[in-house]
Amino acid sequence: MSVVHHFSSKLRTWTGRMVAYWQGDVAGGLTAAVVALPLALAFAVASGVDPKAGLYTAIVAGIVAAVFGGSPVQITGPTGAMAVILVGIVARYGIEKVWIAGVMAGIIQVALGVAKLGRLVKFIPYPVTAGFTNGIAVIIFCGQLNNFLGLQLPRSEHFLPGLWQTITHLEGVNWAAVGLAAVVIVTKLFWSRITTAIPASLVGLVLATTIASVLRLNIPTIGSIPQSLPSFQTIPHWNDFGLIRDLINPALALAALGSIESLLSAVVADGLTVSEKHNSDRELIGQGLANIVVPFFGGIPATGAIARTAVNVRAGGKTRLSGVIHGVALAIIVLVLAPLAAQVPLAALAGILMVTSVRMIEWEAIGLLARATYSDFAVMLLTWMVTIFFDLVLAVEVGLIAAGALFIKRMSDLSLGKVPETEVFPPGVPLELSKQIAVYRVDGPVFFGAAERFVTFLRDEPEVKYLILRMRFVPNMDTTGLVALEDIYHDLKRHDCRLLLSGLQPEVEKLLERSGFLDKIGRENCFETTDAAICALNPDLAACQTELTLNTRSEELVA
Repeated sequence: MSVVHHFSSKLRTWTGRMVAYWQGDVAGGLTAAVVALPLALAFAVASGVDPKAGLYTAIVAGIVAAVFGGSPVQITGPTGAMAVILVGIVARYGIEKVWIAGVMAGIIQVALGVAKLGRLVKFIPYPVTAGFTNGIAVIIFCGQLNNFLGLQLPRSEHFLPGLWQTITHLEGVNWAAVGLAAVVIVTKLFWSRITTAIPASLVGLVLATTIASVLRLNIPTIGSIPQSLPSFQTIPHWNDFGLIRDLINPALALAALGSIESLLSAVVADGLTVSEKHNSDRELIGQGLANIVVPFFGGIPATGAIARTAVNVRAGGKTRLSGVIHGVALAIIVLVLAPLAAQVPLAALAGILMVTSVRMIEWEAIGLLARATYSDFAVMLLTWMVTIFFDLVLAVEVGLIAAGALFIKRMSDLSLGKVPETEVFPPGVPLELSKQIAVYRVDGPVFFGAAERFVTFLRDEPEVKYLILRMRFVPNMDTTGLVALEDIYHDLKRHDCRLLLSGLQPEVEKLLERSGFLDKIGRENCFETTDAAICALNPDLAACQTELTLNTRSEELVA
């Protein structure tokens, strides 16, 4: 009986946990679907495609990424970051080319995941991610000015021409559209004070649509949405290799942004839940498969959506089932409410996106970087400006180059430090000799930025005739470090200054020997310890060299 009782107790516990998980997943999936509905419509419009494409993307990509992705709670769909790139591609190539670029981007993402490169996103510096996130927010906000003002103008591929076009057509402002957008903005800002059970975006959308219908306002609306599920379609021109060559850059841009955005969203989800953490490589594969599949159903490239993922987790979502339920629920909504969605004013979607974009701006990050270091703040501003005035991929490239240059500069500063005279000179060293000797400690690899520091040092202190590099804490060295050491040696030689090395590790010594550097500087200039090097420079102290070396070795072993 005890065995039966134990088994039944375990079964009840397991059943209770499964029911709790399913209840949480159902609640999370349904809540995420309600939040995703207006955002899917809004981001499709912001991308320059039919609103139905946003819904189809949220349905198909949401389900595929949930099943195959690496985050158990990630919600995938159209996002503002992706819309920024898509609007330019749509304006230049058209929607059919976007489908081809989306498939190519998905293949690239799958390849990145298979190659296990998912963790590389963690090495993108914070100022760079903050810069392009803030830049995306500005572009989304300004991109919705036409819909906010009720202006029916053609879409511009670039930021500044589009903004100038809006400014030069202000005489055609539709004040009814402005009023509806204002209603949605106010609702988004203050609805949470009443309740958080119903998303503010959905309330604002319903309220604005109702006002427009009752008052019969003459404002642009979404237009008809098919009351049917997404169906499989063929993609024309997919075998045109000339076209594929033209689309490789847009595809790379979509793949890069989709990967970064999805992995950042997965990291945020990890911080919100105590359940299984995400697998970066599998997440890339899942997102790639979603982007490969979704164009065949009339959708656009998608990414993991931070806001919808957070809503899913907070509503109780714990497993992949929540993402599947989110997609199924959206499909049901399309079947039931498509005719009503056709009456949604574009100004209402503009209001939603404007509030979303303002909230996207990382105000705390701006303050933190401004207070921390001017160099990091400058990297963020540079990435921000390039994102707005050029494009997102170039912004990330420029930001990474600037951040990399700063990193090298900082490591060069940290890797070399002058050792005070009181710490290195043994007793009995004449004052005149001590002034002619400078000792530097090297920590870690020698960066090429270090060579320039010695040129400045020798110019400021011309009386120095001997420079000792303590290299005991340099475990290895690459070609860059070797070149830096060569540059240091030649600079010292031009200034009639002798270079001595102490504490060479076996790996470093082998490299210097193979390269011929040891023969160049002379093996007599390499010593076990700094004390031995200093003693060798003064004949009067030569007798104590062995004793000093042994003492130093004993102290190092004790330490």
